[in-house]
Amino acid sequence: MTPSAAQSPVITGIGVLAPTGIGTEQHWRSVLTGKSGISGTTLFDATPYPVRLAGQVPGFTAEEYVPRRLIPQTDRWSHLALAATDQALADAGIDPAAEPEYSMAVVTASSSGGTEFGQHEMERLYAKGPQWVSAYQSIAWFYAATTGQISIRHGMRGPCGVVCGEQAGGLDAVGQAARHLVRDVDLVVTGGTDAPLCPYGLVAQLSSGHLSTASEPATAYLPFDVDASGFVPGEGGAILLAERATHAAARNARFYGRIRGYAAGFDPPPGSSRPPALAATIRRALNRARMSVEDVDVLFADGMGVPEQDRAEAEAITELFGPKGVPVTAPKTLTGRLYGGGAALDVATALLSLRDGVIPHTVGPHRLAPGCAIDLVLGAPREQPLRTALVVARGFGGFTAALILSAP
Repeated sequence: MTPSAAQSPVITGIGVLAPTGIGTEQHWRSVLTGKSGISGTTLFDATPYPVRLAGQVPGFTAEEYVPRRLIPQTDRWSHLALAATDQALADAGIDPAAEPEYSMAVVTASSSGGTEFGQHEMERLYAKGPQWVSAYQSIAWFYAATTGQISIRHGMRGPCGVVCGEQAGGLDAVGQAARHLVRDVDLVVTGGTDAPLCPYGLVAQLSSGHLSTASEPATAYLPFDVDASGFVPGEGGAILLAERATHAAARNARFYGRIRGYAAGFDPPPGSSRPPALAATIRRALNRARMSVEDVDVLFADGMGVPEQDRAEAEAITELFGPKGVPVTAPKTLTGRLYGGGAALDVATALLSLRDGVIPHTVGPHRLAPGCAIDLVLGAPREQPLRTALVVARGFGGFTAALILSAP
């Protein structure tokens, strides 16, 4: 069932922990000023590895944001999400203790789970033996650990789940949250974070062949550019508080935007005669939103930074909108790709873009590659009236998702 525009779920709270800053407004200032959060990796010694740059959340220590008893039980990925959840709840003005416990749900995205926690426990296993492995290993690495910890901490006992779609997962989580709001509950904590910056996590990522080995942050991640050579990994993401429209109206809540349409697809295997799924996925999202391409004011691109993937995305955009038919932006060049947290952060950024009537520019690219006939916003933010934003995301292996957001 597709709700009417007035009945569409709304997003009333945003929490951000990203390489661009801790807190929504700090992140937004960094985006508008083009302040990059990509630098040499400091979370571990990256000198033995070909990839030495990453987007890291600046100044984050779990002790400042997470109850002390939870820290040894959980991974950094969950610490980031717990902190972002507190931000989103405060931003929305929601006190979970005052809401019926079964009226609240949690749906988050995860890519690789608790990578760093799992690495440390495997090191103990091989170096000292099984008796040294933490009992929390069985749950801290697990993809649903963040959803579970948020649910337990805030007494949210409605339908809870996790979506594993790599970079596309953040949109999938928001789409699932919207379904719950139409059918089951009054509010959903959704979005996602990730923390893949450890030796184990980096080696797993290297297997894709898509990571940039550039040594300079300014030129390491250049989606749609002639010099594109892969992407930079990063940590962090965003947690969103999505709410049933009637529930938000009853408490006179202000909101950032409405969730109007969502769709997911999956690319065919290499060598297939079928086209990539992105264009068809965007069409389905627009149909569910009861919109056309003419209604879209800005497109937040996936922007993988891998030449053939960039060209495929640009071709899907021009197939639907025509050459340079819609402003396109990829602010993730300031953070790197955050996997389970990346698309959720794009949603947060798109909502801020709708709020302030400004399209953030894409920092880094300077000359579009052949086949990328898109209106990529470069050089400076572009101010213009904005009513509708399209966010697209693709995950490793073929995951594809599109989300339509509209201004209040």
